[in-house]
Amino acid sequence: MARRSPLPLSILDLATIPPNGTARQAFEGSVAMAQRAEARGYTRVWYAEHHNIPTIASSATSVLIAHIAAHTSTIRLGAGGVMLPNHSPLVIAEQFGTLETLHPGRIDLGLGRAPGTDQVTWRALRRDPRAAEAFPQDVLELQGYLRGRSRVPGVQATPGAGTNVPLYILGSSLFGAQLAAALGLPYAFASHFAPAALEAAVATYRHDFQPSEQLAEPYVIAGVNVVAADTDEEAQEQFLRVRRSRAAALLAGGRQLSDEEADALLRSPQGLHLAQMTQYSAVGTPDAVWEYLRSFAEHADADELMVVHAAPTTEGRLRSIDLLADASGLTPQP
Repeated sequence: MARRSPLPLSILDLATIPPNGTARQAFEGSVAMAQRAEARGYTRVWYAEHHNIPTIASSATSVLIAHIAAHTSTIRLGAGGVMLPNHSPLVIAEQFGTLETLHPGRIDLGLGRAPGTDQVTWRALRRDPRAAEAFPQDVLELQGYLRGRSRVPGVQATPGAGTNVPLYILGSSLFGAQLAAALGLPYAFASHFAPAALEAAVATYRHDFQPSEQLAEPYVIAGVNVVAADTDEEAQEQFLRVRRSRAAALLAGGRQLSDEEADALLRSPQGLHLAQMTQYSAVGTPDAVWEYLRSFAEHADADELMVVHAAPTTEGRLRSIDLLADASGLTPQP
């Protein structure tokens, strides 16, 4: 299929808390990244809902989006995503209706059905593990509130009704692909950390897609990790630091590890599984990264790429944002 030129590039920002740093520093970095993305012509920035993860500060997703929106002017911002089983559809409609009212034409709402955390934390959120089973119905209820056509008699989202905040279904399996297709919504696949079902899910989505009021034709966003640096050696060194940090966070309970200990974990069966999770990663000089991304977009049959700039520091992520923008020919929107 023909692709728009240049390929739309967006950013998924996890509001990463630096080692021995603070959540405030993470938010300052997120503002800087969004401002740089806006200046360089990226399409949107999304923030993901996670809970009880010491290195991720984007747990209060709508609050963070409001803060970033107040420090930017034109770039689209949204959730990538809100884990809907953690919330009532009415509350999310009110939150994102508020955001859209304050920042019209700039807000997206990506929805996932995973808890975004572990079972113990889910109980602390006062959620029922069975809530995920109602995800399709909750999406429709939420959509009704935002369109001003509530499915719950006597209940309207204020603000929210009539704002028509665009919905996106996030997924890493055939379930999300089938739901997005049936509802005629854009589909974002989490191939930056769950690559296994990418091709099958996108093919299912495109084959089964039903046009809707929001979307006439299927639209696919695929996630991919990026570390672009001035030299290949620098990019590879940054990516190794990221992999060591993830090994410590996910396989060692977040405790500090020496480089030798982290490398030993990376060589373990669990470490090899981590490597498989980041199968789709573009690491290297700008031209090499852009060539990888063009090839990946074809492989994923994607209309847009959601890039996770994975350098271990804010400065490295900002440099990666710039280098990719230069290599891809992105231009700011008027």
